[in-house]
Amino acid sequence: MIAFLRYLLFPFSILYGLIVWLRNRLYDFKLLSSKSFEIPTIVIGNLSVGGTGKSPMTEFVVSSLKDQYKTAILSRGYGRVTSGFHLVKTDSLANNVGDEPLQFKNKFPSVTVAVCEDRCTGIEKLQSDHQLIILDDAYQHRKLSPLFNILLFDFLSFGSPMFVFPTGNFRDLMIEAKRAQIITITKCPIDLSNPDKKRIERKIRRYNKNALITFSHINYFQAIDSVGNTIDFNDSDVILVTGIAKPQPLVDYIKKKANLVKHLSFGDHHTFSESDIEQITKSYRSLASSNKMLLTTEKDFQRLKPFQQQLAAIDLVYLPIGLQFHDPIHKELFLKTIHNAVAQSVNQP
Repeated sequence: MIAFLRYLLFPFSILYGLIVWLRNRLYDFKLLSSKSFEIPTIVIGNLSVGGTGKSPMTEFVVSSLKDQYKTAILSRGYGRVTSGFHLVKTDSLANNVGDEPLQFKNKFPSVTVAVCEDRCTGIEKLQSDHQLIILDDAYQHRKLSPLFNILLFDFLSFGSPMFVFPTGNFRDLMIEAKRAQIITITKCPIDLSNPDKKRIERKIRRYNKNALITFSHINYFQAIDSVGNTIDFNDSDVILVTGIAKPQPLVDYIKKKANLVKHLSFGDHHTFSESDIEQITKSYRSLASSNKMLLTTEKDFQRLKPFQQQLAAIDLVYLPIGLQFHDPIHKELFLKTIHNAVAQSVNQP
């Protein structure tokens, strides 16, 4: 029914698409100005709304470059109540800096993490003390002309028409894939067939003839409790709390391992309230088993941390994820491509 109603809104998608197309052309024809910087900048983004795996990709790129270059991560800080430029600290609150930047800072304490809705302003404040800036979710920020674009597509997005709002889930047009130097298809089935890969490649090549195209899947790591210990949730009864865009792959993974899974799903970047914590606590206590735990995502963990006192009697555990390439050769090409681009930019006179 919802899908049918969204198709009724197709005329508004045409209008939205025309506005987006016109805005991009104004930047392409330099009628609206884009700013470039001497410091290398890598943008990681998507054309759709959420759920494409930008955070695991950002972490992968940062981990591969941070030891060679003094690196900063710059994000908008989606969902924060503050505005302007802020440096993220390991003890910052997700409400003030955003959950993903806080996750990055806790994962890479030695790397500078900052938030600023105006990416050019953020770069201006960071560039004098850094050699490289990686921008999370800035593909539509056309005021910036970056050195390098990494564009992500969720595998499932190729199974349906790629319409823009409100009929579809795309915020930008497929033609904008032309600006990417690397395009990675994320959240693929581990056993994705070569014919399916070729089908997706053919679709992408209509819009971008030269980008490196790679395929990846989610890699789930060991669960971790609030003090950093690894936890085994096999055969446990699990209350799974998520506030992410597309939780189903995670739900499916947990169900394969846990004895019982009760899923409490909240909206993407949900700001948890006292009533939410009461609901979560009540659900946890309703499980009769003594072998039970409260499991969440690493991103949601950042937003649940302020409630640790209320959750003190509960085993709060989060599940980190990573990105794994299907083909080791493509991983090598990916790394070689970004390393070469950054090295050439740094060494320019």
